Amino acid sequence: MAVALFGEIDRRLREAFGDPERPRFDPLELLVCTILSQNTSDRNRDRAYEALRARFPRLEDVVAAPVEEVAAALRPAGMHHQRARRLQEVLRRILAERGELSLSFLEALPPKEAEAWLLSLPGVGKKTAYIVLLFAFGHERFPVDTHIARVTQRLGLWNGRGDPHEALAPLIPRGRAYPLHLNLIRLGREYCRPRNPRCSRCPLRTLCAYAQKEEG
Repeated sequence: MAVALFGEIDRRLREAFGDPERPRFDPLELLVCTILSQNTSDRNRDRAYEALRARFPRLEDVVAAPVEEVAAALRPAGMHHQRARRLQEVLRRILAERGELSLSFLEALPPKEAEAWLLSLPGVGKKTAYIVLLFAFGHERFPVDTHIARVTQRLGLWNGRGDPHEALAPLIPRGRAYPLHLNLIRLGREYCRPRNPRCSRCPLRTLCAYAQKEEG
């Protein structure tokens, strides 16, 4: 039932939004950006990343810098001291283990091994690891952010308990993790908002018990 529902959700979102373009990202830069995005807005993440790279043109410079200088660059993202320490921990681990600041070696690993390696990094959870695997390497992983968690819970695909990645991964139509991830985020931003959701205009309203309740 849930698998068929997710398939219909995918079909409707593709009809409403189309399939997003699929550029490839540098995996290390993507990892850094994703670490900076935790518990902050995309705008603040981008401001912090731009400030970081303006102050430290090479990521090797971030590794060698005093943590206070890295934190000062990351101030726009908030929690900048914590982010600076975590970022340096991750970069130093990569440099110590690989001898260079690069994640290109992950492409040669089986997806499960690449996932396990990313999850072994300090502070890297499934959402961060899955973003790198999906966007940088094209592996079928389904990262769950706050928008997707909210939308899928309202649709009855996840009960709000436990790990949403484990609950939702088996339901994703084969080969559709990338467009579904981005289209569900778009739906969450434009229609299925935390407050004042636009249920009457949502392309999924007839599939959603929450929307039916909101509409009376």
